[in-house]
Amino acid sequence: MTLHRFDVRDLPAMPWKNGGGVTREIVCQPLGAGMGDFDWRVSIAHIASDGPFSAFPGIDRVITLLSGGGVQLLGDDGQVNHRLDTPLAPFAFAGEAAIHARLLAGDCHDFNVMTRRAVCSASLQVLRGVCDWPVASRGLLMAVQGSWTLEGQSGQTLVAQQGLWWSDAAMAWRLCPQSPDAALLALKISP
Repeated sequence: MTLHRFDVRDLPAMPWKNGGGVTREIVCQPLGAGMGDFDWRVSIAHIASDGPFSAFPGIDRVITLLSGGGVQLLGDDGQVNHRLDTPLAPFAFAGEAAIHARLLAGDCHDFNVMTRRAVCSASLQVLRGVCDWPVASRGLLMAVQGSWTLEGQSGQTLVAQQGLWWSDAAMAWRLCPQSPDAALLALKISP
């Protein structure tokens, strides 16, 4: 069993191709995969200006506002028109959709999950209370607010901006918030 811990502040920032922001990659599986051949990928994006999202045919995406004023997501075909301005409210859309993002009130930070539709799918939940997280062979947990204790095969403590991910190991957790304002992103990747 291998758990991979991370702290968002320590992840390297990589600029977007279009210059509209930067991304901090948390995990890209399988290890060594690039943007064209990953099965699943999780990152945090800093959106600094209006502009198009990169198209990812065959990919399902989930975006969640972490901080900032948010963005209006508009699809060229009119099928996507979503105001992403409520923190910790995941929004799913198809990666092949031509999406333009317009900042609503300054820059923002977003949590992004991408899964290759033919290989796997993502289930993302925002937890605020004690939860028995079911067994998952691939997943990620990230504290957004407050601190959390994670009881399982390996006891862990996470504070805001810290997390862990695992792959190819059956893991189950009892997730316990340690403060009333605690919030945790819990991601399960299913085959």
